[in-house]
Amino acid sequence: MGYFRSVNLSKSSDTICALSTAQGMGAIALIRMSGPDSVEIAQRVFSGKLFGAASHTALHGWIMDGGNRLDEVVLTLFRGPRSFTGEDTVEIACHGSVYIQQRILQLLMEQGAVMARAGEFTMRAYLNGQMDLSQAEAVGDLIASESAAAHKQAIHQMRGGFSKEIRTLRERLIHFASMIELELDFAEEDVEFANRDELRNLLEEIRQIVVRLEDSFALGNAIRHGVPVAILGAPNMGKSTLLNALLNEDRAIVSEIPGTTRDTIEDSIVIEGIRFRFIDTAGLRHTSDEIEKLGIERSYAKAKEAALVLYVFDISTTSYEDLHAQLTDLRNRAGEGVKIIPVGNKVDKGSKDGYADDMVVEISAKSGLGMEDLRKRLLEESGSQVMQRSETIVTNARHHRALSQARESLDSALSGLNSGTTGDFLMVDIRRALYHLGEITGQIGSDDLLNHIFSTFCIGK
Repeated sequence: MGYFRSVNLSKSSDTICALSTAQGMGAIALIRMSGPDSVEIAQRVFSGKLFGAASHTALHGWIMDGGNRLDEVVLTLFRGPRSFTGEDTVEIACHGSVYIQQRILQLLMEQGAVMARAGEFTMRAYLNGQMDLSQAEAVGDLIASESAAAHKQAIHQMRGGFSKEIRTLRERLIHFASMIELELDFAEEDVEFANRDELRNLLEEIRQIVVRLEDSFALGNAIRHGVPVAILGAPNMGKSTLLNALLNEDRAIVSEIPGTTRDTIEDSIVIEGIRFRFIDTAGLRHTSDEIEKLGIERSYAKAKEAALVLYVFDISTTSYEDLHAQLTDLRNRAGEGVKIIPVGNKVDKGSKDGYADDMVVEISAKSGLGMEDLRKRLLEESGSQVMQRSETIVTNARHHRALSQARESLDSALSGLNSGTTGDFLMVDIRRALYHLGEITGQIGSDDLLNHIFSTFCIGK
């Protein structure tokens, strides 16, 4: 792709600089510089003494623009390898004037620094062995986290929890692979160094772990992007009122006129650290209005895409038999796999059948009665208990794809082992499994893959 200056991604001799805080004016801005000439370039524009200063030292002084003082700053020095990138790094905390930010960057570039590309600081941290690839990706996830659950998973991955699990799997598999490779070297002597029963047990154990990680992606994707929740039901059941009650604001138009909501309305909130994305949909009914029909089709489409569906009905007028028929129809249209929470609204007007069934959450969206029970049910059905535990949850689509490919290779190896396949054919599948596991941490990777990953980062990180 050639996104970074060094196409082969070798360690660059350039000294790079960039604004690390958000673009625009603020109280304080942070400019970061990393590379072999960082200290020397900074010294040329800084009034304080950098040469001889210890690593992790903060110095107060002025940025000098020729003979003029540009800004009073705090400069922090990090000497490699004890820095984020593993190189000499200088961070300049200046006042947040856009002019000051741009002028400091110009001064640094006039002295020999070059502007960093997106993600280039984190790329250097990876290339210099400060972190592996999955940890580097977690840096981007941490910056983008919008909930406590997303933050927790990013921190777990950044600290190497996921990497350690993958490395352990690879090391155990490599041990047996080396035994099989040794057998191939002595093929004429018909010796067996790798016990086939032990190998089978190992492959099955590793496969179980890989499958667990692979299956966790559905939950991980919801953590990263928010749990999608579609609100469905017939017209005038209180869907829009429910959305407004959940969001605690008048987000959707509420009217007694059937068919008011003709398109989807989306918004999100965080409940106990978990982000939920709610989608209010058009009322489900038979209609001759073509625009309303399109809205209803979108409602069923959103139900298929959602992790959860809140099916809202009028508990004061709907019999249990009618509800059962409506839920059956919804499952037929949206798919059997859809997870539905029946929400009996308007309980303040009474309950037709009593609804003792725990599956039905009884609420009054208008008065707020039962809303806390609904929030608890959302947390239970979203798998929040799993999110609170410290086990690894896969949140990255690239990792999920690599795990799926590793699992397929392990399946093939087990199949070959059970049918008595020779060691050379077994090694083909084992090498594939090792390769795909290695892709996750960057032990195996291509320039194009790395360029793509780091190009999604913000400049300055």
